Amino acid sequence: MATQNDGLNTLTIVECPRDAMQGLDKFIPTPLKIRYLNALLEVGFDYLDFGSFVSPKAVPQMADTKEVLAGLNWEESKTELLAIVAGKRGIADALEHQGVRHLGFPFSISPTFQMRNAKKSIQDSFDVVKYLLDACDSHDRKAVVYLSMGFGNPYDDDWSLDLVEDWCGKLIEIGVQLISLSDTVGKADPTTLNEVYTRVEKSFADTEFGMHLHTRYDNWKEKVDSAWRAGCRRFDGAMKGFGGCPFAKDELVGNLPTEKIISFCTEKKIHHNINLHRFQSAYNMSADVFLTQ
Repeated sequence: MATQNDGLNTLTIVECPRDAMQGLDKFIPTPLKIRYLNALLEVGFDYLDFGSFVSPKAVPQMADTKEVLAGLNWEESKTELLAIVAGKRGIADALEHQGVRHLGFPFSISPTFQMRNAKKSIQDSFDVVKYLLDACDSHDRKAVVYLSMGFGNPYDDDWSLDLVEDWCGKLIEIGVQLISLSDTVGKADPTTLNEVYTRVEKSFADTEFGMHLHTRYDNWKEKVDSAWRAGCRRFDGAMKGFGGCPFAKDELVGNLPTEKIISFCTEKKIHHNINLHRFQSAYNMSADVFLTQ
């Protein structure tokens, strides 16, 4: 179970190998995925975004999620498993597995990206969120809604602080308790991050907000610091910054490097649950997964 410590100086870390893997062209062998994910389960992450129950045609790299899950030592780990779902079929598949405690749904406030990412309109996706909440309630699971393009978009779709606040309000009204604001294309700057988190933390004090940040390796710190100072306490990352969304643009922007999140915590004396020795072991193994592809 993730440790919250009920304090303002605690940071929740979500490791996202699923996001790191999904855009790779060469298929990672299932046994290698299992070995890597089991190593990550020993690190002490609060949550592990390990795979997705989506169309194998859309995301071939995740076609073996069920087989991977069968090989994971999740019962021996304090880390909770999170899987991404994109529709009712994926929700049903995820609920078949007791180890999957959290189901994440990508909900974009950019109509263009919502259609590219899930082949659904925003309204259709909102209806899926309602279905997801009911399914999670009846199966003792928890839902995470990723508010994609939460800091702007490259499609000239409308974006504003009011729009973000409005959609957060609509999601919270139907029962969403955890919203992870997502910068899918690395568009966010420190000022925007601060403005967004300041707004939502003030307007929805009883809701947990996270950050799924795609960013360049050279400008991560000011972004993390800005979100932290505005009240964000849940950060998604991927070792070495691998990954990015294959549906966003032709050029992938990598994930926030997990090692940088940890270094930020060390500098600011922020509590986390990471075993640094186990982290280094998994960090070394990541080269076998990603750099040999």
